[in-house]
Amino acid sequence: MIKVLFVCTGNICRSPSAEGVFQHLLTTENLIDKVQLDSAGTDAYHVGEAPDRRSQKAALKRGIDLSSQRARQVKHADFDTFTYILAMDSSHYQHLRAVCPKDKQYKIHLFLDFAPELTTRDVPDPYYTGGDSGFEHVLDLIEAASQGLLADIRHHHL
Repeated sequence: MIKVLFVCTGNICRSPSAEGVFQHLLTTENLIDKVQLDSAGTDAYHVGEAPDRRSQKAALKRGIDLSSQRARQVKHADFDTFTYILAMDSSHYQHLRAVCPKDKQYKIHLFLDFAPELTTRDVPDPYYTGGDSGFEHVLDLIEAASQGLLADIRHHHL
């Protein structure tokens, strides 16, 4: 079983959106039984909380329900458990590399590296400054990277 962990700061905007979008894509492609998904935050600000209502609203407009997800913090065992650990931006990437055992660092990637056609490597945080359009933009970036991630999984694991 391939296991994918999406990581942002508080696990209430970007990473749960990525988990939901990728789950939707896997369901559409009839691969949901081959890949296990989760999301987490680098910090414990929102542990136990549902995704931000604005993230949920934007995702639901695309047919993706995030309401059952609950925030959690990255734990040391995640580096053993997951095949892919995907940072939403470079600060998450640096944090993950700093706490990850050296022999597991190959698992950590910037999520948008799976969308090389994009001009950015960071999924911006819409929490304070994004407004509704910021949450939509985040979903657009996530959808592009999800296609590339799925292609990578197919190429290397399926």
